[in-house]
Amino acid sequence: MVKHIKIIDAHAHLWLKQDTEVNGKRISPLPNGRSMFMGEEVQMLPPFMIDGQNSAEVFISNMDYARVSAAVITQEFIDGLQNDYLKEVKMNYPDRFFVFGMADYRKPNWLEQANRLIVEGFLGIKIPAARLIGDDWRVYLNSAPMMQLMHTLEDKGLILHVELADGDTQVAELEDVIAECPNLRIVIGHFGMVTRSGWMEQIRLARHPNVYIECGGITWLFNDEFYPFPSAMKAIRQAADEVGIDKLMWGSDYPRTITAITYKMSYDFILKSDMLDEEEKEKFLSLNAQRLFGFKNLIDLPYIKNMSE
Repeated sequence: MVKHIKIIDAHAHLWLKQDTEVNGKRISPLPNGRSMFMGEEVQMLPPFMIDGQNSAEVFISNMDYARVSAAVITQEFIDGLQNDYLKEVKMNYPDRFFVFGMADYRKPNWLEQANRLIVEGFLGIKIPAARLIGDDWRVYLNSAPMMQLMHTLEDKGLILHVELADGDTQVAELEDVIAECPNLRIVIGHFGMVTRSGWMEQIRLARHPNVYIECGGITWLFNDEFYPFPSAMKAIRQAADEVGIDKLMWGSDYPRTITAITYKMSYDFILKSDMLDEEEKEKFLSLNAQRLFGFKNLIDLPYIKNMSE
């Protein structure tokens, strides 16, 4: 009998209202789960989420159904700053969610914002670094203000979550951070943008003892291939062989990814694959994230039979 794993999702999003601007282009909700996204109408949410809200309560319902015990909530500029809402989420559901705070690093007072989030009790800070490269501007991860933030995170035992531009564009910058802050725990998102050239350069950063990789959005990146995502599994196997399975974690990138597949499908292809053994699957889907993010009271969710079975 296959052991039941208390699954942890290391990359998901929540918001009450997605209303913001990136590179001068608006992102705002439309009816039936759609959004106006930088000049294009897209299906941002599943169509049954008709009010545009991506709430913790709806996510918990999805988590319970898919038997996902806990989730890590990250942020992105395309969703707008959600710090106030995420503080409420963590307060209301402390055993289900770890939440990252995020400053607006495009604004002059971003360091003040980040320090305020730390004072307010966020245990991790998110930097969407790939969005900090413009046509005529750039915020470097190894700049003096950034290094000041990195040292603060390291000193306080907090976690940095970062998503890098494709390939090795920002790898050297993060190498500088790692060298100067060797005890700062760092999580790199989107599995190094695995379908882009040079993705393994990001994965190899996890050779450092304080660096981890999560695969949020891997089903989006391999969307053309679709379930059961054999190339995604090959990439996970390749990364595990390169840096060790202990440095890798599963993430869904909920809710955007479940416009194409169900939430359960976003990890089910891993459970059914023979490219990881049972011990590796438990580490990838649960134990690594549990250890890193400090989840203490993981809920054990029962299997509920589908009406259609």
